[in-house]
Amino acid sequence: MSNITITPGRPAGTPPAPAGKDHRRRAPRRPRKTMNTQFRTVVSPHQLNTTRGRIIYWIVLVVVVVSFTAAFVFPLYWMITGAMKSAEELNAIPPTFLPEHISFDGYLEAWDLLGLGTLLGNTALYAGGAWLLTLAIDVTAAYALSKLRPIFGKVILALMLATLMIPPMVIMLPAYLTVKDLPIFGWNLLNTPWAIWLPAAANGFNIFLLKRFFDSIPRELLEAAEIDGASPGRTLWSVVMPISRPILGVVSILTVVNVWRDFVWPLLVLPDSEKMSISIGIASLSSQMPQNVLIASLVIASIPTMVVFFIFQRSIMAGLTAGSLKG
Repeated sequence: MSNITITPGRPAGTPPAPAGKDHRRRAPRRPRKTMNTQFRTVVSPHQLNTTRGRIIYWIVLVVVVVSFTAAFVFPLYWMITGAMKSAEELNAIPPTFLPEHISFDGYLEAWDLLGLGTLLGNTALYAGGAWLLTLAIDVTAAYALSKLRPIFGKVILALMLATLMIPPMVIMLPAYLTVKDLPIFGWNLLNTPWAIWLPAAANGFNIFLLKRFFDSIPRELLEAAEIDGASPGRTLWSVVMPISRPILGVVSILTVVNVWRDFVWPLLVLPDSEKMSISIGIASLSSQMPQNVLIASLVIASIPTMVVFFIFQRSIMAGLTAGSLKG
């Protein structure tokens, strides 16, 4: 008698299904429902594909761009052209948007009456020294906090960031007393460039920016330099600094512009008229000169910061976003 295997659910004598094949009936697939994608925007892409939608889009874009551009550029245009007008034309009502007679006498008078050459030289000395000292102090501090990992490094960084929450006017008096009688040494730094340089270099925001960038540098680069026998200082100078140009450009712009436009602090620590910065010099003599000459002096004072901005403009966005992502 042959052994017959009876599979449950199948009549006796029915040959078994071939191996590897499944003859069970499958339910037919239901067609997938196509859901309409809803765009939660003011204008949907479908409307933009129409002629009317494209016209409205370009009208709105041009109006917004022109409006914002005019809001930022018009004050600069008014300042430059105002210096080319005479004092009578500048005070005329209604004002003229274009000078009737273009003249550069206002710039020449501003240079001679205010002594802008001396004021620009003083301010360039203050801004340049603050820039160098900021790079020397803030870069090394950020590198130590990021890569050397000292004891209580997080606490030190937290204290530095806490200083950003204090209004500048609150710490101005303690800072003035510190500059007047430097602790430990007892030096009086008033009427010296150090009264500008030291407070500019003690900037927690710059240290935070630099540390965030240094955190994104791969550890393997520093380990390779250590294997080659490089000291931490050599690694900072030869490896970290060359690849940190974007963030160094941002710190340079912030430092130079802050020192160049500062008014209250130089007014306190630089009482000597021969050592005044350009902002104090223009303000002190503004009541003794015509309006067109005053505007011309403001244009001349703005040129160096514009030059610095155009030199380092490519580094602004690259430096601010370089340390936001790691990888």
